[in-house]
Amino acid sequence: MGRRKGSFIPFSRPSMGREEERGVLSVLRSGWLTTGKVTKRFEEEFARYVGVPYALALNSATAGLHLALEAVGVGPGTVAVTVPYTFVATAEVVRYLGAELVFVDIDASTGNMDPAALEAALRECGKSGKKVSAVIPVHVAGLPCDMARISRIAGERGIPIVEDAAHAFPVKIGEKLAGTLGAAGVYSFYATKTITTGEGGMVVTASGEIAKRIRTMRLHGIDRDVWDRYTSSAASWRYDVVAPGFKYNLTDIAAAIGLAQLAKAGDFLESRRRIAGRYLEGLSGCAFLTLPAAAENHGWHLFIVRIKPERLSIDRDRFIEELSRAGVGTSVHFIPLHLMSYYRDRYGFRPEDFPATLSVFQTCISLPLYPSLTRDEVDRVIAAVRGIGERFMR
Repeated sequence: MGRRKGSFIPFSRPSMGREEERGVLSVLRSGWLTTGKVTKRFEEEFARYVGVPYALALNSATAGLHLALEAVGVGPGTVAVTVPYTFVATAEVVRYLGAELVFVDIDASTGNMDPAALEAALRECGKSGKKVSAVIPVHVAGLPCDMARISRIAGERGIPIVEDAAHAFPVKIGEKLAGTLGAAGVYSFYATKTITTGEGGMVVTASGEIAKRIRTMRLHGIDRDVWDRYTSSAASWRYDVVAPGFKYNLTDIAAAIGLAQLAKAGDFLESRRRIAGRYLEGLSGCAFLTLPAAAENHGWHLFIVRIKPERLSIDRDRFIEELSRAGVGTSVHFIPLHLMSYYRDRYGFRPEDFPATLSVFQTCISLPLYPSLTRDEVDRVIAAVRGIGERFMR
């Protein structure tokens, strides 16, 4: 059934078709539902797509970050450096491993890690004797971080980089894809992401050692994958547990969806870029808005605008309420982690400790952006934003 003209425009809507349905039905009829040959094929095709030797499918990007950080040596007695302007998963996995966090501020113009802030933090860690075990840059909204500078800063100190590329598939940084420039990179296939398996994630790496460790740790620390155990001529019941691992494997059902989505990734990217271009054109000249940086290699997972409080008689929260009344779904990316009670209390953070992060948070609104968003819907969002802004201009 088609959507009624003028109906509510949701913030996100998955783009699914018959290819995904056929893939899932094929798995359901195969008699093998969990991690097996379909997941293996998804890993192989994903690795080929991004241009790395190893891709390891997991049940979430959170699991991917956890295992990637464990594999590079994050643990008790070390610290990992990331930004507070991210989803909680980026930070919580560091705490899973018993390591401590160091937050650095963002560049307000991009939303990404400020390399100068990173360098200052690493210098301070060195002076205080803290062992930095990883740097975790986050490619926010699909806009790549300044990986050249971040890689130089971390590389000079021998610190591994684990890229949080949850928003950044498939986005190029030069000739390589975001997520492939560090020791490991992690992608998300959550329902709202640029491709989805419903829930899921992928770690990519060029390191055979990292890949081997993640492969073991994603399934209870067992030395044989379940598919190998049940298809090998060796006894299926015989295996060893070589480490205290986790239950992080991806099912063949989810992988079947992922394979269909991967085949469409290029088309999805073009659709997102086309929609973002229409937003940029339609919202240009709004005196009450700051528009996102329009880099050529932006992946446009999110379209984040920032209101200018000095030009409006309402704040960001009220602006969101007005958009909802106008039939437009929105979100906020992100509530900074240093404002969350756990991190605030553990580390004694104050809101003003990361001024760029705080400023972006207080003014940002994420507008709907997904491949099935129609031209009419985009125009309705533009009209709603413009109308509200003009109505409440100072």
